[in-house]
This record gives sequence, structure tokens and C-alpha cells, in this order.
Amino acid sequence: MTETNEASRPAVPADPTEVSASGDDRGLSFASVLGLLLVFIGMLNTIPSIPGLDDLAQEIAGSQSFTIRKFPYEWLYPLAFVLMMTIVALAHSFWRTVSQGDASPARRRLALAMDIALVTAAVVIAVSYLVEIDAVCMVDQLTGDRQALIAKALAEQKELSELYGLPAAATVDDPSCVNTLGVWIFAVVGVSIAIFLAYNVKVWGFPLVAVAIAIAAYTVITVFVWYAFGADGMNKYLITKLGGEPRMLLDGRPNVQDILVNNSQGLLGRFMGILLNTVFPYIVLGSLFGISAGGRSLIKIAFLQTRRLRGGPAHAAIVSSALFGTISGGPVVNVLSTGVLTIPMMIRRGFSRTFAGGIEAAASSGGQIMPPVMGVAAFVLSAMTIVPYRDVVIAAIIPSLAYFGCLFLAVVFQARKQGIEAVGEATEDMRLTRDDWIHLLMIALPILLIIALLMVPKEAVGCGPIAGLFGAERSFEGGTCTVTSLPWLFQLIQNSAGDAGSAGWWATALLCVLLFLDHEFRARPSRLFSALADAGILISTLYLMFLAVSVIDFCLNFTGLSGFIARDMLGLLRTFAPELQSGGIFLFLALVVTMMLAIFLGMGMPTVPAYINVALLMGPMIIGLGIANFTAHMFIFFFAVASAITPPVAVAAFAAASITKADPMATGFSAVRSGIVMFVLPFVFAFYPELLLIDAAKLDPAAGSAVQFIDGYGPGIDWLALAWILVRLALALYLMASALTRFDRRRIGSVETVLRLAIAVLILMRDPAIAVPAIIAALGLVAWHTLSARIPSTARTG
Repeated sequence: MTETNEASRPAVPADPTEVSASGDDRGLSFASVLGLLLVFIGMLNTIPSIPGLDDLAQEIAGSQSFTIRKFPYEWLYPLAFVLMMTIVALAHSFWRTVSQGDASPARRRLALAMDIALVTAAVVIAVSYLVEIDAVCMVDQLTGDRQALIAKALAEQKELSELYGLPAAATVDDPSCVNTLGVWIFAVVGVSIAIFLAYNVKVWGFPLVAVAIAIAAYTVITVFVWYAFGADGMNKYLITKLGGEPRMLLDGRPNVQDILVNNSQGLLGRFMGILLNTVFPYIVLGSLFGISAGGRSLIKIAFLQTRRLRGGPAHAAIVSSALFGTISGGPVVNVLSTGVLTIPMMIRRGFSRTFAGGIEAAASSGGQIMPPVMGVAAFVLSAMTIVPYRDVVIAAIIPSLAYFGCLFLAVVFQARKQGIEAVGEATEDMRLTRDDWIHLLMIALPILLIIALLMVPKEAVGCGPIAGLFGAERSFEGGTCTVTSLPWLFQLIQNSAGDAGSAGWWATALLCVLLFLDHEFRARPSRLFSALADAGILISTLYLMFLAVSVIDFCLNFTGLSGFIARDMLGLLRTFAPELQSGGIFLFLALVVTMMLAIFLGMGMPTVPAYINVALLMGPMIIGLGIANFTAHMFIFFFAVASAITPPVAVAAFAAASITKADPMATGFSAVRSGIVMFVLPFVFAFYPELLLIDAAKLDPAAGSAVQFIDGYGPGIDWLALAWILVRLALALYLMASALTRFDRRRIGSVETVLRLAIAVLILMRDPAIAVPAIIAALGLVAWHTLSARIPSTARTG
């Protein structure tokens, strides 16, 4: 924040919107206080199931309805929403930005009005939510209508039970609200959405808002086309029906009400649930990792372990970015955290500035696919596919190892190309001190705790020998363990096992304790509260982005646009010859279109909205072509991640270029060459879903709710088939990395470059009659290249 020169200010502000610099500070300080409050509420809400805690809290409160965790969503969501938007208005104030320049009084008033409008809109939406949602019906409660409706419904239910000899009903479903917003709901929702999108432009940039505006405009236009001309004879893409005849715009009220109260697509719907119930502790964990000394020690150990490799600091950049990426989850944050150390060392070792920036950007972007903590987008993927986050982590293992392995190869070939040799000896700044080992515990123990809790099946808790020593009662019959009683500690573990939110909560609690191992932190423990406040501000800012995504989500479902595209593309498929369909060519082309759309929509946009937008728009189409729902979403997710290094708007590459002072576009293209496997792997696992290691990746989407696998696949892992594809994948990636670097043991010419790329593609073909000869050709080509590299160039030229 720019400080204001108080001496230059008049005694009385010339404009009522002018305040002193201390006013700015108070605004940011208040945002931090509210951020801390939000974290307190969120961490209370996500407390894991601790045996006896709920009963103890209810006994202390003297009420059986009292809850200390897992608060009712109908009250939690609107409260958290108002808190979040107030924090955003204070932390990203329009007024603060304008007041730092020489803006006119009118512009300052407008800026202040925008800040006030955001908070006002949040309050209005929250109150409207409570008025409209059947679980609350706030106005009905105030007037007494709700109590009367519940009593009447309960009496009718009891009469029905007596008539049929059933047990007397004690509860009834929530009755619909009587006193609602009526037609005012159109104005409330419309104006509020406009304010939220305007604020998104400032905080998240125009690309995200442009997509939301375009789809919202399409929705409004198609509704008015239907209203003006009716549905008869109209193209389905041109109209959105609200009801039957006579046509009335008021028929759209239930749809607008859905924007408010729908638990799936509403403004306070599934994205609020994902953020508050699952992702919340991981964002807090990431903020705490940011103040721990473990990050510096992590980079030191990466340099130490890679010192004997030719790439040296470039390899260290890959290792540190992979490890740091799994705790930060953001490419730009990762670049700026690790790149400030790794990039200068790469340049000093002789790597070009563009290559150093490119490899750092590619490695940092890969942090989002690196288990076990893969960033917010992976949690959203888990929620949208209804696949446990544990399975998402497992599915990312082979793709992430392949990605970072290919980056390693790119560095090896580049080091050979530039004649860079290994350092060998450990320098003084690489040596790990006792404090470094202690600091590494701050990273290692929370991550290991997350892995342990995610990977341990609930039913396995209590079946081991340690549980027996603690008094667990169990029986073994036919190789099956049945647990009848568990001691308190093992009940606690069982309750948290397999639950992503609980694993993140315990890891966060553990890190809060481990931070005090650092003597510098013990000298300034107030940093803990600052980090928690920053986490609250980040969470609030993230939900502002989710509001724009919610608009897109609702509009696509309301208009049916995604379904139209999917059905029409599938209809187009039926016009092709059967041999073209079975050969996978059409599927490949459909995947290429999806890839391009994911990259295009991801330009200048965070991974989360880039993934969600394409998943909503194109997901139904590629699922309809026979790819499992989870595999289709993973395909889209990878390209949303890749958009961070894809020119012309490659945010991770641009962040790296700010350190290298190299051309940002050249850095972006260098990142693409180094990280090209990010663009290849999704196609590979789309055709070979066994690479994702989980059954959800092989389920036939046409089977609906039934568990049926795609032809040629079954439950579990076929280790022989997996080994076969892994060998082919490793060889193909080797050929690809060397071809794009244009160097292996010696410089590679244009003909050999094309040949290597072509053979790499053929190796991955399903037909063994193509793949096996391609493998033989690849081995022969590499052998010839290696032998020819040993012959002096003068001898080769004769």
C-alpha cells in the first residue's frame, strides 16, 4: 500500500470520500480481523468427528440441539458469505486503489459506492436466501405462518399414520415459504450478480468475467427470443423456455430462485459447500506453510541431492517446485517462492534466461497435479465427479511422475547441449544444519499425516496388531476382520480416515504446534495470527471467483447449452463410418477441440474457473463418446493447469520472466517445450485409463448408476497391462523430450527430430502390430544415435 503524505493534506478533506493513510491501514487491519474470524468459524465447522465431543458440548450448553461443528448450512452459508464479501471489499477496495492516485472527487465517490455496493449486495443476498429457502423461511417464522404450516402438516401426517396403522410421525418435511420476495427477486439477483462480476474484474481480471457475461447474455437473449417469438419452429440454440403458453416472464421465478437457494448451482450452493467443508483447512494449511522455515530447508535439500547431476540447479528447481507445489497449489505463488532462488542459480550455471524461466514455470505449474495436496481445483474435481479425494490423489500419481520425469529429461538434454557439467561437491549453502532438519519436520509430518489418513480404509482401523495391544475387540473369520469395539484413539482415527477435510484439519492443527520448533517463530508468535488472517482473506477472494463460476454453471444448466452441444456432437459421430468411430479418430478430434477450448478459456484465468467452465461446457460431450466421467474431468483438469504456461497469456511463465528479465513470450514457449508432456499425457490416459489406477476411470458412462466397466476393462489393476503401457510411455517421452530439445548425445537434425516424434506416437498405438515395430525402430534409432555420437564429426563427414 502506498503511504499518503499527511502534511500535504488540507485540515478538512475536500471530498467526503477522502480519509487519511491511517484510514487505509484501519481498513486492511479490519479485513485481517474479519479474516481471522472467518478462519475461526471455518475451522470450528470442519472439526473432525472426535468421540464424545458433541455430547460434551451439548452437556455444557444444556441443549441437545447445540452444535460445536458441522453447523447447519442454511445458517452457515449466508453468514460466511457476508463475512467473505466484507473482507473482499476491505482487502481489495476500489476506493483504496483510486485514492492512491490523482482521481477526481466524482471518481472517488464512485469507487466508494462500489465498495459499499458489494457489502450491501452480500447482505441482501444473504437475507433473501434466508427468506426464500424452505429450511428457514425467515419471514414466515417472524409472522408465525411457518409454525402453523408445520403443525398442520404434522397433524395430517399423524392422521395418515393412524389410518394405515403406521407409527406416529414426529417430523415433517419443510413446508414451502409463504412470504417471499415475489417479483423483487429478479431485481435482487440481477443487480447483485452485476456487482459481483464488476468486483471480479478488479480482483481476478476480465477473462473470467468475460466468459460469465457472455454466457449470462446468451441466457437473457434466448429467454427474450422465446418470449417474443415463442418456441414453434425455433432453433433450440436460440430460445430458452420458461414455461408453456401463454408466455410469461414471471414463469422464470423458480429458476431465479434456484440461483439463490439451489444447493447445487446456487450462489450459495455447491461451491460454498466445497470451500467451507473440504478445501478450507487446506487453504489455512498452505498459509501456515508459507510462514514456516521448512520451505527454505526444502529448497536446500533439493540443491544438495541434485548437485551431482549435470542440470544441477535446474533439477533442483524441478524437485523443489514439485515438493513446494504440493503445499502451495498455485503456479504463480510457486514460481515466486522457489524461482527467486533457483532461477539465478540456473543462470549462473550457464542456462539461458528463457530456459531457466521456462523450466521453473513448467515445474511450478506441475505442482497442481502433484499429490497429495493438489490445490483447490483438485478438490472441486473430486466434488464434481463424486469421487473421493483419496482416489483423485491415487489417480494423479503416474501422470505427475511422468510429467516431472519428462522435465528432468529436458534438463539433461539441455545441459548436454550447452556443455554444462555437474558441480559435484556440496557448497556451504547446501549443507543442512540441525535447524534445517527440524524445519523439514514442519513440511514432512503434516504431509505424511494427510497421506496416512487419506490412504487408510476406515474398515481397516483396529485390525492391526497395535490396535490389539490397546484393547481393540475384533474377530477374524475367513481372512476377514470384523471390529466390534475400539479404544478412543482408534475411534478418532477411524472417524477421520478417508475424509479429505478431516485429514487437512489434523494436518493444520499439527503444523500449528510444529511451528513453535522454530526459534525465530517463537520470538514472533504473532505471525501465526497474521498467517491465519491471510488465509481468511484468500478464502474470501476465492469465493468471489466462485460467484462468477456459479453464474456460468447456472446459465449452462438453465439453457441446456451443454446438453445441446453434447447431443449434436454425438449425432455428428453417427454420420461417420463405423470404422472411423471404432478407430478412435473422432474421439481424438473431440479431445483436441476440448483441449483447445480449455487452453483458450484458461488464458489469464486461475485453474479453478478454467477447469469448471470447460467441464460444464464440453464435459457432457466427451463423456458421451464413451470416456468415463472421472477420466473426462481429469483430461480437462490437466489442460486447465497447462493454460498457466501456454502463450499468449501464460501467467506462470510471465511470473518467471519477471525474475529472469527475459522476454515473457519466449519464456512461455520455452515452458511449453519443457512441459510438453502436460499436453500429451491427457490424451494418453484418455485412451489408456488404467494409467489412473482407480476403477472410477474405467467405468462406462452409458451404464448410468450401474457399475459397469468400459469394454476390455474390469475392476482392480492389471499389473501386466499397466507395465506394458508404462514401458511404452517412458520410451515415447524420452523420444519426445530429446526431439524438442533437439539434442541427445549430440545435436539432432530436423529429419531425426521428425522421426523421433513420429515413432513416439506410433509406440503409443493400441495395436501391437504397430507398437512393437515402433519400439524396435526406437531402440535402433537411439542405438545408432549413441554410436554415431562417439564418432568424431570429422570421421562422420569423411
